Amino acid sequence: MKVLSVNISKPQTITVNGKEEQTGYFKNPVKRIYLGKTDVKDDSVTDREHHGGEDKACYLYGFNHYEFWKSKYPQTTFNFGMFGENITVEYIDESTLRIGDTFEIGKAIIQITQPRQPCYKMGIKFNNQKVVNEFRLSNFPGIYVRVLKEGEVKTNDELKLIERDNTSPTVLEVYRLIYESKPNQEKLYQLVENKFIADSLKKYIVKKYSL
Repeated sequence: MKVLSVNISKPQTITVNGKEEQTGYFKNPVKRIYLGKTDVKDDSVTDREHHGGEDKACYLYGFNHYEFWKSKYPQTTFNFGMFGENITVEYIDESTLRIGDTFEIGKAIIQITQPRQPCYKMGIKFNNQKVVNEFRLSNFPGIYVRVLKEGEVKTNDELKLIERDNTSPTVLEVYRLIYESKPNQEKLYQLVENKFIADSLKKYIVKKYSL
């Protein structure tokens, strides 16, 4: 899996329900980025409650998914970083990637912690809020990762799997489970007990399903 683009953002002001707020969603390609323990160096992370931190230090999205969205939004201009990702990878398959999968990428080592849960800022980017629900229903959430070893990543670096726990659920299994109306309780408990899952997602599951 090859890196096609690395992307960061400057703070940008958006208007939501008549109120101005800052966002770091709108990312643009750069030559290289540095993955730190809690975020990507020089990237804007304005909402620390939902982004950044040790369990969601960096977000990756597959370029192979872009065609699906282009077919839905043919009038929209698509550039690298369209989904707020720091790293656009040539190919990602969330149905085979597992929570806890550990990769070497450039000089860094990263580990998958959870799928991405979309918010209204994606709707602002697409100029259509219906994309948020479409994203929830899709099989293409992308992956949040923790950084086990800090380091530089640039275009054309390879994403190389170096460790996997085959008992861990796939990214897509987790994504579908957390949006089911009546999810399997045993599977929810297994997620909460999974040592690789992001703490914030565990708290979300416990609160949403009163575990």
